[in-house]
Amino acid sequence: MSLILASGSRSRKKLLEDAGIACRAHPASVDEAALRDRMSAAGATFQDIAETLAREKAVQVSRKYPGHYVLGGDQLLICDGRLFAKAHNLDQARRHLKFFRGRTHYLYTSLVLVKDDEEIWRTTVTPELTMRDFSDDFLEHYLEKTGEAILSSVGCYFLEERGAQLFAEIKGDYFSILGLPLLPLMEILRQKGVLRR
Repeated sequence: MSLILASGSRSRKKLLEDAGIACRAHPASVDEAALRDRMSAAGATFQDIAETLAREKAVQVSRKYPGHYVLGGDQLLICDGRLFAKAHNLDQARRHLKFFRGRTHYLYTSLVLVKDDEEIWRTTVTPELTMRDFSDDFLEHYLEKTGEAILSSVGCYFLEERGAQLFAEIKGDYFSILGLPLLPLMEILRQKGVLRR
């Protein structure tokens, strides 16, 4: 039985496939911004928001795939207590990166596994990343070389690519920074018979 990934994230799908986990991507159509704003206004924790978003995606897609395990994921970026969403354009990406420069941010990375509308498992990990105090010249060069592709990342970077040059220090699991806590996920997939033990 193949895993259904309730996401259009290229990095999550690639991580799964590179690890030998057969999966089909079926992006959910959850209004993430509205749910995030509503929960923030109600005083929900960052972890609760990330887990709820991941669960909503998985539950929505699971209705189209009865009998299958469906994986939903979400990642929030928090810097100086402020929640950042994906940049809409390169000007906003520039502003975000200038804000992150020289600061530490946290990635609340959540996964929720669902089968037939029932939540089977969830996890959240929080890597800590410190950007170096890069120059404006470096920033413009970075934006020119990476282009609009970085708009699909909440932090405006792909750590596995040129984005590595943004950082001075990283604490946490590499896979989780890329959006998929892979090792605990593989353990639950082994328990459920999706992967060989």
